[in-house]
Amino acid sequence: MSIKSLLTIKKKTSGRDSQGHVSTRHRGGEHKRFIREVEWNRQQIGINAKVVAIEYDPGRTANLAQIVYENGAKAYILATTNLKVGDAVIAADNAPIKDGNCLPLKNIPVGVPIHAINFNINKPAQLVKSAGSAAYVQSIDGNKAIVKLPSGEIRIFSSECRATIGQVSNADHSNQKLTKAGDSRHRGIRPTVRGVAQNPHSHPHGGGEGRSSIGMNPKTKWGKPAFRKTRKRKNASNKLIVQRRKK
Repeated sequence: MSIKSLLTIKKKTSGRDSQGHVSTRHRGGEHKRFIREVEWNRQQIGINAKVVAIEYDPGRTANLAQIVYENGAKAYILATTNLKVGDAVIAADNAPIKDGNCLPLKNIPVGVPIHAINFNINKPAQLVKSAGSAAYVQSIDGNKAIVKLPSGEIRIFSSECRATIGQVSNADHSNQKLTKAGDSRHRGIRPTVRGVAQNPHSHPHGGGEGRSSIGMNPKTKWGKPAFRKTRKRKNASNKLIVQRRKK
């Protein structure tokens, strides 16, 4: 059974912003969903918890583990591939190297798969949370930890930042196929018409006698270049990236 106090109904925005204008096209009509409140910061330090259930979460690709602490508190964490019902987990500085345990990067051996890493100390986890993903500590140098992320990027973190041991569950999610149009509609994805199939006045890719290629560079519906990089060239965090992700 789900923990009702940690469930909230997901508001349907249908791709619209606070002004009611469509900011993301081809969204809307999804199935009713409940958002699970996941404990990303693991604040119950040094208190043992027991896994009582592994649950499906409609809002994310990975499964969730329902845990109950010794003091009676209940929470959700990401389930790992080796986490089972009845397992004990804990968040502590010197926690055992075991799936589901949360501890600082400085205490994690090199080559152990980790996930749910936070950028800043005492902040909620932000990285490596999707199904089947895992990062690896490559080295520890004083107050710096060098971590290889799933994208292939090698990045510097504070060695005090916390991470959870294990690879995120549901690694077969990428192999899942949508077998009918309704599968996309239930996920809130509406049909998309290709630009080359439209009229010239409807899209920059439209028109031409018969089938025609796009020509020049791909454009959005409003004529602006598509697939443009959005990261700032002079981003402050550039100095923390040791090696860029693989293209």
